Amino acid sequence: MRVTGTGHASMRIDTAAGSILCDPWVNPAYFASWFPFPDNSLLDWDTLGQVDYLYVSHLHRDHFDARHLRDFVSKDATVLLPEFPTSEMEDELRELGFTKFLKAPNEQVVELPGGLKIMIQALTSPTDGPIGDSSLWVEYDGVRLLNQNDARPTDLSVFAELGHVHAHMLQFSGAIWYPMVYELPQAAKTAFGKQKRDRQFDRTWRYIDDLQADHVFPIAGPPCFLDDALWQFNDIHGDEGNIFPDQSVFMAEYAKVGGTNGIVLLPGSVSEITTEGATTTHPVPVEEFFANKVAHLEEMRERKRPVIEAEKASWRHPEVDVLGEMKRRIEPLLDESMYLAKGVGGPVRFDLVEPDGSGGETVESIVVDFPGKEVRPYVDEKVRYRFRTERALIEHLLHIGEVDWVNSLFLSCRFSAARIGQYNEFVYAFFKCLSEERLQYAEGWYDEHERAVDAEDITLDGWVVQRRCPHLKADLSRFGIVEGDQLTCQLHGWKFDMASGRCLTSVGHKIRAHRADEQTPAPVGEALS
Repeated sequence: MRVTGTGHASMRIDTAAGSILCDPWVNPAYFASWFPFPDNSLLDWDTLGQVDYLYVSHLHRDHFDARHLRDFVSKDATVLLPEFPTSEMEDELRELGFTKFLKAPNEQVVELPGGLKIMIQALTSPTDGPIGDSSLWVEYDGVRLLNQNDARPTDLSVFAELGHVHAHMLQFSGAIWYPMVYELPQAAKTAFGKQKRDRQFDRTWRYIDDLQADHVFPIAGPPCFLDDALWQFNDIHGDEGNIFPDQSVFMAEYAKVGGTNGIVLLPGSVSEITTEGATTTHPVPVEEFFANKVAHLEEMRERKRPVIEAEKASWRHPEVDVLGEMKRRIEPLLDESMYLAKGVGGPVRFDLVEPDGSGGETVESIVVDFPGKEVRPYVDEKVRYRFRTERALIEHLLHIGEVDWVNSLFLSCRFSAARIGQYNEFVYAFFKCLSEERLQYAEGWYDEHERAVDAEDITLDGWVVQRRCPHLKADLSRFGIVEGDQLTCQLHGWKFDMASGRCLTSVGHKIRAHRADEQTPAPVGEALS
């Protein structure tokens, strides 16, 4: 099995029974904030795109590059489609000209012509990607590969049970806006960023340890930020709180925990994988490339500057009545929302400003009032969640009818944020679901999980606790770490106070727990008076 690195989470897998192109991303994403690093735009995409199969893991725009898919990937390719709860991915791919689809039943091995086998695991929580994420397992002639990209399954046993894996590709770096955009003192940002960076690596080590593959390939990150306004987000400033460590940092950190089987793929690197080992060739020496990272970034910044400026020129739509359009689009969804609206629990404020060159003055403040089920002008009131961004970005989202403000505005990092209290996943779940189809799915998912009773308990360090994390059902016998009276689920870093059951990371998500030497508490509603 030959694997060619094509940048970020993208790779081309070649076997005698066919070729698979995974997640090709070349064009800037998220309001021209994210670019692939190392740069992959100079690869021979005319050749790389002539494949038998296309696999796109999910709809995040650093995995689903519509322009590149349209222009460079053969429409004779059969799309290996995850079993997602909505048809959005298939619909978008059909609009780009793809007509051949293999809808892979979830977690079932499918044998393709010539003996090539694949299995796709689809994750379907509203917080997984934009309504879904997935991983691809491939086997040919006894060689097995898992492309986990940035999916976060609760465990990898479904893949391990299919036989020993020889190549494991997985995310290790950040892909979020926290804590960089928050209006916090720099010392606090650094502390929170370091915590997140450490959790990212801890989660990665856990996945690597679970699968025990022969070779580990760090992929799916980090992006680079070439706009002058975002340049500080690149991990080149010696900031231990930067959440975007690159592949060279991964290799150094992996070595500290005993890792000796890591392989970095640059764009154009080729790894020949057998059951006996892997032989990898690179277009340039890997160590030398990352030693010159700043120079590479500066060269990319100048070369891509016209691209960024052209993107910025397309965002402004002064004809859009922002308040009126937000009312028209969002209020019907607020009316239909039960779980998400209740989960948000208060008003969310958007401060719209003019570009920095115009002084950055706030020109309009709008409140999405979840309890009141309305969108209205801000009046001098207390809000728990506030976002501040250029008016042009909101104009553009409304102009194009964007249904996912997370997979556009928030991932762009072109905003600042403030909140009172804990992180609230429902805020972001709602702004990911600005369509009837997405909202109904998310509401149904939360309804189903709200009603589900997790009756199984485990014992961790003297505490009896429910086995599944209240957040996204991770197995706490594997991901749970107890320190004193506090439990941390290492899958997403969520924390709980064991004595009270209160979630310390977000609103809601109470956990059931008691000390092992204490009497089991009565179920809720059955306590003695």
